[in-house]
Amino acid sequence: MAERITIDPITRIEGHLRIDAEVDGGKISKAWSSGQMWRGIEVILQGRDPRDAWLFTQRICGVCTTVHALASVRAVENALGLEIPKNAQYIRNLVQSIHCLHDHIVHFYVLSALDWVDVVSALQADPAKTAALAQSLSEWPGNSVKRFKAVKEKVKAIVDSGQLGPFSNAYWGHPAMTLPPEANLMAVSHYLEALDYQRKANKALAIISGKNPHIQNFSVGGVTAAINLDNEATLNMERLYWVKQLVQEVQGFINQVYLPDIVAVGALYKDWLQYGAGVTNYLAVPDMVLDTKGTKFDLPGGTIFDGDLATVKPITSFNDKYFEDNVVESIAHAWYDGDWTRHPYEEDTVPKYTDFQDDGKYTWLKAPRFQGRPMQVGPLAQLLVGYAQGHELTVKSVDNALNLVSSVAGVQVGPAVLHSTPGRHVARAVRASMMAELALKHWQLLVDNVGRGDLEIFNPPTFPQGEQRGYGFHEAPRGALSHWIVIRDGKIKNYQCVVPSTWNAGPRDEAGQAGPYEASLVGNPMADAEKPLEVLRTIHSFDPCIACAVHMLDPHGKEMIKVKVV
Repeated sequence: MAERITIDPITRIEGHLRIDAEVDGGKISKAWSSGQMWRGIEVILQGRDPRDAWLFTQRICGVCTTVHALASVRAVENALGLEIPKNAQYIRNLVQSIHCLHDHIVHFYVLSALDWVDVVSALQADPAKTAALAQSLSEWPGNSVKRFKAVKEKVKAIVDSGQLGPFSNAYWGHPAMTLPPEANLMAVSHYLEALDYQRKANKALAIISGKNPHIQNFSVGGVTAAINLDNEATLNMERLYWVKQLVQEVQGFINQVYLPDIVAVGALYKDWLQYGAGVTNYLAVPDMVLDTKGTKFDLPGGTIFDGDLATVKPITSFNDKYFEDNVVESIAHAWYDGDWTRHPYEEDTVPKYTDFQDDGKYTWLKAPRFQGRPMQVGPLAQLLVGYAQGHELTVKSVDNALNLVSSVAGVQVGPAVLHSTPGRHVARAVRASMMAELALKHWQLLVDNVGRGDLEIFNPPTFPQGEQRGYGFHEAPRGALSHWIVIRDGKIKNYQCVVPSTWNAGPRDEAGQAGPYEASLVGNPMADAEKPLEVLRTIHSFDPCIACAVHMLDPHGKEMIKVKVV
């Protein structure tokens, strides 16, 4: 007989994502993904000046602030047919790539590593053997016996105190935790180092964008980061070289620590390479713009259907009708008024809450579809789309990672293993390495362009009478993000955000097609229904972030997290 489990919330970053699953015979047979909070940003924006939208949409999330700012200004610019100066494009590219470095490091070490790493088991590790393992993966200076011995002593002090701090609320000793003690100690040591390197990325982002979260230097038409090499208060070479130095330091950590750690986890948990594929239709959008019109990019976009790389179809520009015409959203199972499937330009956002209905409405998230199909978005989608198109940087980076996985696992693996729970982690680490390389490339493009005497950063918009429609997309850390705007007489008539976590976490549609979260859980093993670690592993591999600006806080210390078995 199937038993029902509910995990609410399931995310470490913030709350308001609930997962329900039926477990039958030690495997998950059915799942529901439910967003438990309504933000209403789309309603707040109606009637406002389109130039202000990017400031509001950043507040959708306290983590992904830059991504909504970028998609928003691009949407308005698309509606107006506005070209953007090269300097502004390069600065925006630096902002998005540096944000990505911070985001990807935080995702693995802070938000999902403890799904795979048993901190308490690290106390059984031999620091010398740990150093040998770590040094076999990279030449990182921190992979020393002295370092691992000090970390082991620190972990022992934490465990002996009975107050685990950041290592609380995890399933230590769970039968699905199978890393050897030395691998656990290595990962814990790198977890502590990651806290410093994500800070370096955050500092670089703040230098170039004013602050983070909620950056300050975007504007419809370009950026507000004035360039004057002789002025200490503007973007000058001293600040730019500071940014470059920080990015280079973060790049070293990604290539010598983050990527090898992910490869080791994927190889040592190779039995998990058969779980978590779910929806194998993939959507990615092109990004890292190289021209003023949004027709040339350093990262490709496109679609793949049914996991077949031969089906890849590119998305080539900011005005590509293939993308614009094929995105719709369904509210058949979402808490909104009606039962429609519409294009974002034609949508409304009218909340209508009911209770949780297994076969009815059960979430605040809509169900995006592309050509009527559910699509998985995220680093895995971007890498597969790029790999299928023969994109040089993607092919090189993916092949290098797969060769390293093969070496550690002792068996040759190809791109097919990426259709899995660990595959999403590998893809994210590979993308972080690629984005570090591209950040430094676009830093150089900016410096070279300024060196030629071009200081332009802004093209002022004008708003004609009548109606204009536009969309802006961005390949955010969690995947394809798009904002859609309808402007009438210079004011926002309609605004819709189709975000990565909606693509992945959305519910079934009117045809009963499950979204990626729901589909990825079906068939997963479950060792102990009261400790649903396997559910966390797969959902966290998508890097879920439903609306991070609102956090769960109880100053009186009441229980806020429950796992219940029905």
